[in-house]
Amino acid sequence: MLLETRNLRVVYGRAEAIKAASISVDKGSVVSIVGANGAGKTTILRTISGLKRAASGEIWFEGKRIDEMPAHDIVKLGIAHIPEGRVVFAPMTVLDNLRMGAFLRKDKEQTARDLGLMYRHFPVLEKRGGQLAGSLSGGEQQMLAIARALMANPRLLLMDEPSMGLSPKLVVEVGNIIRDIHKSGVSIILVEQNARLALKLSNKAYVLEVGSITLGGDARELANDERVKKAYLGG
Repeated sequence: MLLETRNLRVVYGRAEAIKAASISVDKGSVVSIVGANGAGKTTILRTISGLKRAASGEIWFEGKRIDEMPAHDIVKLGIAHIPEGRVVFAPMTVLDNLRMGAFLRKDKEQTARDLGLMYRHFPVLEKRGGQLAGSLSGGEQQMLAIARALMANPRLLLMDEPSMGLSPKLVVEVGNIIRDIHKSGVSIILVEQNARLALKLSNKAYVLEVGSITLGGDARELANDERVKKAYLGG
């Protein structure tokens, strides 16, 4: 097992955003969390990456408890977070954004090779290398956000709504990118309101409703569950 949350509880003021949520991620797997807006999906990712503190419960990564660690130390362990909304460093160039992703790395030769790999994955980023990130299109910014996270050489990638606001064509492209990342050996937690896409890409999935995990298991089985079809797949 790569990552596990145990009875995770997260609050904002008096509001309980996450209620005793337990999820697990096996090495080399894609795990999706699906649910309606406001269900708490983003909060789970923010808590795993250290951007939000849990009120109670535990988070374990590769046998080490991390829920009390600062975010920068969690990054050093090999967890990279792509936040919702295609967050890039807008006043910086595309190349400098990619370099920032590798800021903590000391292996300069491998980092240079990984930059070349990002350019092969995302040719448009090489073409736009000297361009300010804020001037990119929405789809290009999403590619940059993904590539920047991969430059950290993560073992676990947290992806928050990567298809949000993209055209149907770009949604397909993002799906292909996620498959390629998975094939390269990186494990992924995918938060995605497009439940059909998420379940198609995943090995395992959880359904989150108002802060509580209500269903969990094999992604294909959940895709055929009548409750999931009715609530999230339009079936």
